[in-house]
Amino acid sequence: MKIIILGAGRVGESLAESLVSEQNDITVIDTDAGRLAALQDRLDLRTVHGHAASPSTLREAGAEDADMLIATTQSDETNLVACHLAAQSFNVPKRIARVRSSEFQDHPELVGEGAFSVDHLIVPEKAVTDTIARLVEFPEALQVLEFAGGKVSLIAVRAYAGGQLVQHPIREIRSHIPKVDSRIVAIFRGDTTIYPDGDTMIEPGDEVFFLAATEHIRSVLTELRKMDQPVRRVMMAGGGRIGLRLARQLSDRLDVRIIESNLKRCEELAAQLPSRVLVLHGDATDEDLLQEEGVGDLDLFCALTSDDEDNIMSSLLAKKMGARRVIALVNRRAYADLVEGGRIDIAIVPAQATLGELLTHVRRGDVAAVHSLRRGAAEALELIAHGDSKSSRVVGRRIEQIDLPEGAIIGALVRERIPGRAEVVIAHHDTVIEPDDHVIVFVAKRQMIPKVEKLFQVGVGFF
Repeated sequence: MKIIILGAGRVGESLAESLVSEQNDITVIDTDAGRLAALQDRLDLRTVHGHAASPSTLREAGAEDADMLIATTQSDETNLVACHLAAQSFNVPKRIARVRSSEFQDHPELVGEGAFSVDHLIVPEKAVTDTIARLVEFPEALQVLEFAGGKVSLIAVRAYAGGQLVQHPIREIRSHIPKVDSRIVAIFRGDTTIYPDGDTMIEPGDEVFFLAATEHIRSVLTELRKMDQPVRRVMMAGGGRIGLRLARQLSDRLDVRIIESNLKRCEELAAQLPSRVLVLHGDATDEDLLQEEGVGDLDLFCALTSDDEDNIMSSLLAKKMGARRVIALVNRRAYADLVEGGRIDIAIVPAQATLGELLTHVRRGDVAAVHSLRRGAAEALELIAHGDSKSSRVVGRRIEQIDLPEGAIIGALVRERIPGRAEVVIAHHDTVIEPDDHVIVFVAKRQMIPKVEKLFQVGVGFF
């Protein structure tokens, strides 16, 4: 597939890195020649130096025969104009734009056909706030990902010494919770990936990924670690777009406080948020301020400023002073890998949170959802099975008969035999895939994605 990416920032870079490894023809446009040179030195792709909304630049990038254009620059206007040009002047079949302004988010009619000709809008701030909101709901988890409209969840959790399943074979999970079906799809032990079977032993400190119907998630969590108290008190450092959106999302049920260093922004936040949200003017790395606001009694501290170093330092300070759990927004992936799992419980890389939504529209075949895992090293996909036993490599076959590449595991199906009544089926070796099943596939090695996509493509005989 020939794909043009506008913007070599963190989102564009993460996307290019993911797609290049899958043998796509990638061209990246940016106004920063140094950034493009660094990207080209590291990845096998083409770069064009120029303005993303310039017709001549798009033509030089090969827009006339491109399959897709993904606009990820920092400017909403540039992204939207570029999509419009791609559609009207170059007839690019699919156009995706990243936007940040609520003006565009609140008025979807501005971006459809006849307006800016955008097929899909990507809102990074929404992806990040949704990620944090799910972690608030399941405070024991490292990552919570939803499929099939929230009917199935994939949870990453750190196993602890003393957990009922820890240092026991995985097969014992059925005897512990006989009324709940679940599937452990992967275990990461440090840098080692373990493909589990019934004899696999879970060790303390393992990062365990399991799939279950969302209604059964808590039952499985209790087998792997102690259940935390529900989150009731939250403090946020940073009142930017993400802080504002998250405060709105949580304020109806939680005690929320925001620390913001810019006085004018504090006034804007106070005007836009419910009166029950306390907006504080100050520095989140100020120990006296944190002490005065009772940081030691917090259930969750979220550092959400645009400065990685401030987020890391304020999170470390909050943890030291007694906050039960801390989450830091860290733009640099190397920093996130360095600090997560120590004093900082979770480091969220915004570009990675956005990546899954972008990949949903890039993947071949009928893909309903994609989630990027472990900083993009692994993926989980929701693919819809089509065809019959003659035209499909998966339909009408038992899981054990499907030629899955190494590192790919079918974890669950969502099946709707009666309209409006979906059934969650946890996959086992003898489970048979039926037409129109939503199949949740965990892929531990990103390089195997094209093979998984090919498995779900319908042969010529299906019409």
